[in-house]
Amino acid sequence: MRLQLAFVLAVAAMAASARVPSPRGPQREPVIKMTYKDQDHLDVMGHVRASKSAKSGNAVEGMDYWNQQMQAELQDQLAKSPIVKQAKNIIFFLGDGTSISTLTAARLLKGHSTGNGEHEVMAYERFPYSSLIKTYSADKIVTDSAASATAYLTGAKGNQATIGVDANVLLSDCDAMNNPSYHTSSVLKNFQDAGKSTGIVTVTRVTHASPAGNYAHTAERHWENDDDINDINGDPEKCDDIAEQLVYGPTGSKIKVILGGGRKKLTPKGVDDPEGGDGGRRDDGKNLIQSWIDQKQVLGNASYVWHRNDLLQVDTANTDYLMGLFDWSHMAFAIDQDTSNPSLEEMTRAAIEVLQRDDNGFFLFVEGGNIDKAHHLNEHRSALEEALEFEKAIALADSMTNPEETLIIVTADHSQPLVINGYPERGTDVLGLGDFSDVDGLPFTTLMYTNGPGYRGEPQGERPDPSTENYNDPHYMGAATVPMIESHHAGEEVILYARGPHAHLFTGIHENAYIPHALRYAACVGDGLQFCPTEA
Repeated sequence: MRLQLAFVLAVAAMAASARVPSPRGPQREPVIKMTYKDQDHLDVMGHVRASKSAKSGNAVEGMDYWNQQMQAELQDQLAKSPIVKQAKNIIFFLGDGTSISTLTAARLLKGHSTGNGEHEVMAYERFPYSSLIKTYSADKIVTDSAASATAYLTGAKGNQATIGVDANVLLSDCDAMNNPSYHTSSVLKNFQDAGKSTGIVTVTRVTHASPAGNYAHTAERHWENDDDINDINGDPEKCDDIAEQLVYGPTGSKIKVILGGGRKKLTPKGVDDPEGGDGGRRDDGKNLIQSWIDQKQVLGNASYVWHRNDLLQVDTANTDYLMGLFDWSHMAFAIDQDTSNPSLEEMTRAAIEVLQRDDNGFFLFVEGGNIDKAHHLNEHRSALEEALEFEKAIALADSMTNPEETLIIVTADHSQPLVINGYPERGTDVLGLGDFSDVDGLPFTTLMYTNGPGYRGEPQGERPDPSTENYNDPHYMGAATVPMIESHHAGEEVILYARGPHAHLFTGIHENAYIPHALRYAACVGDGLQFCPTEA
């Protein structure tokens, strides 16, 4: 007993030891290396953990608690039954870069706020069916958003950075991109061909990779306007840029609701932006926003807005076409509270209200695109706030639609290298410190990245102490193990949640290219197997 106590005191003392001088600069005394069994009993600062029972409120979560909870969960599972009907509507929620670790961390963050702790249940977790989705592209183990959009929206895998074309089109190959036999058709287009309404909602530029997967065919995701093509000495007359395909293309021009950011890609140089600062970026002098307005006003009641206040005033009950471009480039992070930007939830509400006017049905694509952008910067706090905004939009869509006629799926295009680590106590803030190192004696945060700009290496090899950093800053950059200007994606499977008609098609593990084939079947659109019941 005395030997055990002496060992514990020695470990605790060394974990908290001060730095000592060294010829190589300040260093910390090494901590005695322990087995995994010893480490399991140390808290974030290296002190021995007291043996505590997990609690829910004031009640110990003992055997009776878990038996009761899990029997109820089993009963819920047994009560699930497939809805075998044709899907009138489909809402496709895409969390860009939303790894399973991101979803877990977002749940923990929300649970910490609501008081539900680890028992928090997210809106999409209440959906009855789920599946794992493989994300590799035609040429890379780890995909980008462009190639993945081609797969999960059209049903065929393409090469990295290409959109709406199959693997015959290589990066920047303009000739191949113009070959119609290489073009892949999206579920959004299938809905248009069936006489149904369509819409896209995103917090990124509306010409960015994910939304563009619904309507564009390009050999380069970065060819968002003609200036992008001119910058590489390309020919914009030969290679249509993505913005032109949105406004003039056979699919883009039929989209009834377009909400997001990216005014600069649709307006010419010399035209001032309504929020000041830089104007448009187009070289060809085309104002595609005005072209859209002119086109749609001939076809029906059309509204264009660029500010949140104007969106909230739109009479959606009498609107046939709606375009809202709320930022010069991508919309701001929710945590920055840009008053000109509506929330993803507000845009989703407006889109559904407009599209629901079509008795034939609709397809709506909704992207939480800033989750990925925050992860690329290793800003895990911003990323999780974006994930919570994403969930609000999903909960709203769930409440506004009937699961007997609307299929809703929630998934991601790829992962991001976020990890949840250490042995943090139940009920602690996932955005705080998680544990300590048994090598340098320093604490580390629960959330970290395997690569990205958060790398903190120093010439002496000493790791900074995160307890001295302001990790409550909204844009705090989480630690990363490999230095990168921006993080690279991760390649593990992502999850898909589904509810509504034929949601049971999404169980097990599938290719991302499987998703649109199942959606077409459920809605009786496009080619391939279809569920098309005939009227009695």
